[in-house]
Amino acid sequence: MIRQTFLAALIATSFAAPGLAADAPENPAYQTEWGLYLTSREAFEMKQEQGDRVLFVDVREPIEIMFTGWTDIVDVNVPYMLVDPTAWNPDKPVLQMQKNPEFAAGVAAAMQARGLTADSPVIVMCRSGGTRGAPSAKALAPLGLTQVYVVVDGFEGGTLKEDPRGPWRLKNGWKNSNLPWSYKLDKDKIPLRTE
Repeated sequence: MIRQTFLAALIATSFAAPGLAADAPENPAYQTEWGLYLTSREAFEMKQEQGDRVLFVDVREPIEIMFTGWTDIVDVNVPYMLVDPTAWNPDKPVLQMQKNPEFAAGVAAAMQARGLTADSPVIVMCRSGGTRGAPSAKALAPLGLTQVYVVVDGFEGGTLKEDPRGPWRLKNGWKNSNLPWSYKLDKDKIPLRTE
């Protein structure tokens, strides 16, 4: 009887924790205290299997989403960085971006609205999987969450530098994995800014 209970628990655990196969990023800046990483395909599968028990957060700036597209599999957009239209980036010819001071509160509110707890899985995903993925996850540490997953290849994937057309984001990622993708945004999932 004990052996059967143990085997049942082992089997349930292996099926209840899909998507734990992605390796930790080599760059320590892209690693988190949870050590939980997914590929885009694994994030999709986890969301399909666990549904509303998982919160899937698109951390990109809504203006970026408007031009690059998104997936309706996402539960909510809570941008980690916001465009500051009053300042230029000092290092490159783009507008400056600032950390969203309401990021963690926005994720907490989305979790509360869905009846999720600190032990519920949260998936965060940015464009490429690196520069905003892990930092946005780390910003959630004060919430006391136990399962924060970072999608390592992002919505658009990595850049193919040797492509004759120039550096295009065609390597891995959600969009390049033929997962659900659209340019029609869902106003219920991308809240308007109040300022």
